[in-house]
Amino acid sequence: MYIHINELARRTEITVRTLRYYDSIGLLRSSSKTEGGHRLYVEEDLKKLQQIQFLKNMGYALKDIHEMLSDTSWNWEQSLRNQLHYIIEEQQRLQSMELSVREMLHSLVLEQGDQHEAIEKLIQLSRPKAAKLQSLREALFHRDELELWKKLPRMQGNDPHSLEWIALLGQLKSHLHEPPACDKVQSIIRRMMEKQQEDFGGQDDFLNKLWEARKSTKTSDELGLYPLEPELLDYMEAAYDIFISNESEQHNGY
Repeated sequence: MYIHINELARRTEITVRTLRYYDSIGLLRSSSKTEGGHRLYVEEDLKKLQQIQFLKNMGYALKDIHEMLSDTSWNWEQSLRNQLHYIIEEQQRLQSMELSVREMLHSLVLEQGDQHEAIEKLIQLSRPKAAKLQSLREALFHRDELELWKKLPRMQGNDPHSLEWIALLGQLKSHLHEPPACDKVQSIIRRMMEKQQEDFGGQDDFLNKLWEARKSTKTSDELGLYPLEPELLDYMEAAYDIFISNESEQHNGY
């Protein structure tokens, strides 16, 4: 019993155009044609088409599928091992791309949508070598503090912790034109202080070392920290000082 090309397309959810293309390259020839020239298929053709789609979903190219289904001596085990190796490499490549895209999105938040500035800073951030970074960190921080380093927000991170820190820094940067004592800025600083206490409560030595390293453009770059302008760091420090002073006055007033 013949299956009309339109019926085959409906059953398999493959377009008629694709079926015609498969026929033209010899991947899936129609078994017959109607008097009007429409392609007709049999159940064996349907099974072969399902095999084609199955292999295509595994990432094989049509040329390879043609050889696999027509060569009776095809080494399926080796072919599958090669395909698995390719897929793993592709996953690693896509993961690297995903991290780069996420990093760029987060950088745009910090740079107020300035894509050129974001790209320049990410280029700068990518320069240090991993081995050198670790050596510098070990020189500045002791073992326990290096464990705390892992808790710092990451530009490539997609965790709520990193995303909130990035958003807070972006908000703070957007208010650089306002006095650091204004309510909006102090509200941002309050949340930063809360997060600092949540993540690093009682680790003042580590935070002081980190801040001194952050204020040095050279050290910050060598440690692989995201580049922040000295203007923003000075503004943040002034806002922090005001916040702490206000908190101290309120505490002494009770």
